[in-house]
Amino acid sequence: MLQSLIQLAAWLAIPVTLVCIVDDWFLRPRRLAAGGAEAVDGVVMKVLYGVLPLLVLAAVYRMLTAERADFSLVLVSITAVSGLVWALDGALLRPRRDAAARAAGRDPAALPDPGTVDYARSFFPVAAVLLVLRSFLFEPYRIPSDSMMPTLLDGDFILVNKFAYGLRLPVTNLKFWSVGEPERGDVVVFRFPPDPKINYIKRVVGLPGDLVEVRGDRLVINGEPVPFRQVSRYSDGCYLNMRLAVEKLGEHEHQVLHCLTPDSIGVPPLPGCNRDIPQGYVCNESVGDGPGDAGDATMRVPEGRYLMIGDNRDNSQDGRWWGFVDENLLVGKATRIWFNWDLQRSGGPAWSRIGDRIQ
Repeated sequence: MLQSLIQLAAWLAIPVTLVCIVDDWFLRPRRLAAGGAEAVDGVVMKVLYGVLPLLVLAAVYRMLTAERADFSLVLVSITAVSGLVWALDGALLRPRRDAAARAAGRDPAALPDPGTVDYARSFFPVAAVLLVLRSFLFEPYRIPSDSMMPTLLDGDFILVNKFAYGLRLPVTNLKFWSVGEPERGDVVVFRFPPDPKINYIKRVVGLPGDLVEVRGDRLVINGEPVPFRQVSRYSDGCYLNMRLAVEKLGEHEHQVLHCLTPDSIGVPPLPGCNRDIPQGYVCNESVGDGPGDAGDATMRVPEGRYLMIGDNRDNSQDGRWWGFVDENLLVGKATRIWFNWDLQRSGGPAWSRIGDRIQ
C-alpha cells in the first residue's frame, strides 16, 4: 500500500511541478506587484504549493530505488535545468518583473524572487558538486536482491569507488583516464549486459583468458581449486538449512551461501521469515531430480571481459546464465556499507552493518 502511494505521488510530481512553475514565474509576480505583501494565493495553489515538496521527495525516492533509473542522467538534468533557470531568470525574466513592479509603483527589491528561482539558485551548486563526486569519486548504490548474501543483504546501501577502474564520463560511461583493472575477488557494480540501464553487483570470479569451472558451488580457475572450507549451516527464517562456507578468491576472503542439490531451493513463503518476499528458500540435499549441482558450469572468459558470480550460489542470476561483462560496462568497486534498511523486513534499519568493509 505504501509503495503504491509513493508511486502515485511520484507521478503527480510532474504535472504539479509544471503548474507551480507557470504560476510562480508568470502569475504570482503579477499578484505581488498589484497587491504587495497582502497578495495571497488561491486555495488550489496553496494546496499545490503545500504538497509539492512531498511529491518531489516521493519522486526522488522512486529514482533512488528504481532498478532502471539512470541517476547520472538525473543529476546531469538537474544541474543543467537549475543552471538554465537561474541564468534565464537573471537575463530575461527578472528585468521584466522589475519593470512590471515599477509600472505598478512598487519597489522591485521588495518583491521576493519566484520560488523556482530560489530552488534553482540553491540546487545548482549542490547538484553540480554531487555530479562531480558521483561521477568521478564515489557513487551510492542500494543492494536490490539476495544474490550477494551473506556478504551483502537486500537493503544495504553501499559506496562504490568510481575511480578504481578508471574515470568515465557521466551518462555515456566513456572512459577517459585509465587507473586500474578489476582483480579477482573484487565486488563490482556494473551495467547488466542484456539491459545496460540496470546496474548489477557481483563478485569478479574470472579475468580475461581464465578457464572457470563451477562444480558443486566450488570454483576451479585454470585448473586450480579455489580455497574453500565449510563453516556451518545457515538459517535466518527466510533461508533454512543452507551451507555457509568461507572462500579465498585472490586477496579476498569472504563467505559463501550454497546448497548441494541439482534442484531449485525456492519454496512458498516461510512462516518464520520476517521479510515480505514472494518465496522462501530451503536447502534439502536428501533428494534430487538429476546429476550434479544447480549452477555447475565451465566457461572460458574472452579478452576484455569478466565473469561475475554471486556469493549466494544457488540464488543468483549471474554470468553462469547470461554470460560475461564487457570492460566498458564497469561502474566501480564496492567498498563499504553506509546504511541498511530493507523496507520488506520488519524491525527497521540494521544499525550494526553501518561502516562494514566489503570483503
